[in-house]
Amino acid sequence: MPNLLFIIILSYLVGSIPVSIILTKLVKGVDVRDFGSGNAGGTNVSRVLGKKYGILTIILDAMKGVIAVVFISRLYFGNFPFPNTTPFDDFTLIQIIAGITAVIGHIWTIFAGFKGGKGIATGLGVLVSIVTLDLLLALGVFFVVMYISKYISLASISAAVSVPIIMVVRENIFGVNIPSYHTLLPFVIGLALLIIYTHRANLERLLSGNENKISLSKKKK
Repeated sequence: MPNLLFIIILSYLVGSIPVSIILTKLVKGVDVRDFGSGNAGGTNVSRVLGKKYGILTIILDAMKGVIAVVFISRLYFGNFPFPNTTPFDDFTLIQIIAGITAVIGHIWTIFAGFKGGKGIATGLGVLVSIVTLDLLLALGVFFVVMYISKYISLASISAAVSVPIIMVVRENIFGVNIPSYHTLLPFVIGLALLIIYTHRANLERLLSGNENKISLSKKKK
């Protein structure tokens, strides 16, 4: 149990690194949460510092999920402290726990008053490490929805919801054997619901028609 607790704490701390807040303070001397949507995420960073820094934020936030799943989980040793009734081996279960904890750290970061981002980028890093193909297909959904609607929030929610749907379609319609599908699916659904929860304010603005759109074309001088 002590080693599992170490994995959980370390994953949470890595997930808690407030990349967007650090970048905006270093580059412009401001707190990203004081601008735009008030969210500590890549989209809001792009509003404050430009798209280049917004993309950098998304990549670094995603890397937090990858680090938790791929690297921190490998620090675990010994037997799992509780009866493992899942189809996963102990190590895979540790990876899932580390990934979930990193996402929680990103959303409720201890380094910024427990007010962080919405978990999309870090969740992306977790999923790409566990269900790579399904996540890549979901990224396609993200870009299609973003191109059509011009809403980052709607694209993010659509991508999150599409991951479990893609898994169900691949497993049950196309007959693809996804290892530990019946255990992975509830985990992915839970992660999607968490992301929808963190976007609840965006959903309200979308329904009321007040959500901000993005511009995908360069402005003419």
